[in-house]
Amino acid sequence: MALIEAHGLRKQYGTTVALDSVNLTVEEGRILGLIGPNGAGKTTALNAILGLAPFEGELRVLGQNPWTERDALMREVCFISDVAILPRWMRVTQALDYVQGVHPRFDRAKAEGFLAKTVIKPKSRVRELSKGMVAQLHLALVMAIDARLLVLDEPTLGLDLLYRKQFYDSLLNDYFDGSRTIIVTTHQVEEIQNILTDVMFLNHGRIVLSHSMDDFEMRYTEALVGPEHIEAARALKPMYERSVFGKSTLLFNGVDRHQIAALGDVRTPSIADVFVAVIGGDTAGTPAYANSYTTSNMGASR
Repeated sequence: MALIEAHGLRKQYGTTVALDSVNLTVEEGRILGLIGPNGAGKTTALNAILGLAPFEGELRVLGQNPWTERDALMREVCFISDVAILPRWMRVTQALDYVQGVHPRFDRAKAEGFLAKTVIKPKSRVRELSKGMVAQLHLALVMAIDARLLVLDEPTLGLDLLYRKQFYDSLLNDYFDGSRTIIVTTHQVEEIQNILTDVMFLNHGRIVLSHSMDDFEMRYTEALVGPEHIEAARALKPMYERSVFGKSTLLFNGVDRHQIAALGDVRTPSIADVFVAVIGGDTAGTPAYANSYTTSNMGASR
């Protein structure tokens, strides 16, 4: 089932095109990583999905227009950004009281259960909590809401490694159940690779890569090649090459792994490796792939 469908989604600020006629489909029960450099259009896309900004083109989220039907949509959607929005004077218990009062699908007992696994005290004020503890509080509030879509915009920005790991572990173990859908943007892509079902690169307002993680791992191969095999490796048309300690590391798209293995040591590259290859070479803003994707068949391009 398609949870999000967009056709010709476009957003322009003055002379700047933030989203350039994007077509996409996000299926239910997926965890999508939306990756891109600063200014790529990620936040604009999320704002459109959340009904926070008007847009051109067609966009349906849970079957509704997010701009004109936002009140109804927000009963099914939750959002966490990098900006702490809880008042600093508020106590933890008051935050629970507030969400319980405004959201009909909030399960207070569940939120208290999540918080019991942390060191956060119920009587603590937000201003007394570290940034990591505030992130834990946000997540506990959100995980206790029976929503179908969770949107995370740089949710762990500024947190140390321990809190980032705890955040994503809680998200995967305590919230995601295979039916909910999660969209997450982050610059710390290595830390979310193991939780994603799908990955999408956005650059200059256009989708330049989109795959399921299964397809990603089958499609891309990285090889460390010595000077004696470099010409044979280059003949296979790598999408990216860099030098490392006298050898060359080459990244291939869709080339038989056994053929590459005869030339050097091979491994599956990380999302960050492929991101550098695709976005780093996209200096003119011309996408390497077509601008239409679905999370049900993310290996195919138009």
